[in-house]
Amino acid sequence: MGWFFGFKLHLVNSERGELPSVMLTPGNVDDREPLPALAKRLKGKLFGDKGYIGSRSCGGKACG
Repeated sequence: MGWFFGFKLHLVNSERGELPSVMLTPGNVDDREPLPALAKRLKGKLFGDKGYIGSRSCGGKACG
């Protein structure tokens, strides 16, 4: 893919606008890699764009 400089900010926000989980990763990290750590303490449904959704992405939780 070549060189990439920068960072990605991964956020989880609740229906109340709270940020229960936040993670900063280098720009070359796959979007799915931090997902298990971001969703570890969450309960309920987890929604994301196609970059996050996949059978291994949700670590046993239902992805919607």
